Amino acid sequence: MQAVQKVVPLLRLPSVLQATGVGRTTLYERIKDGTFTPPIKLGARASAWPANEVQACNDAIIRGSGTDEIKVLVAQLVQSRTLK
Repeated sequence: MQAVQKVVPLLRLPSVLQATGVGRTTLYERIKDGTFTPPIKLGARASAWPANEVQACNDAIIRGSGTDEIKVLVAQLVQSRTLK
């Protein structure tokens, strides 16, 4: 019997902007400085973010985590993409 894997929804840019409450420029600045996960390429012209990563970043901000803590979290989230 095959194990059932949990499906992680992928969020496109408008949904991520709505979920984070920031604008496009701010989101991409956060990605550049390592305080938000980069998108996953879905194709030549499409990208999306795993919903659990968006939620984890939001949770860290809500908790009041510092920039360094958030950068560590983001690095862990990105690394975990390759471990699955």
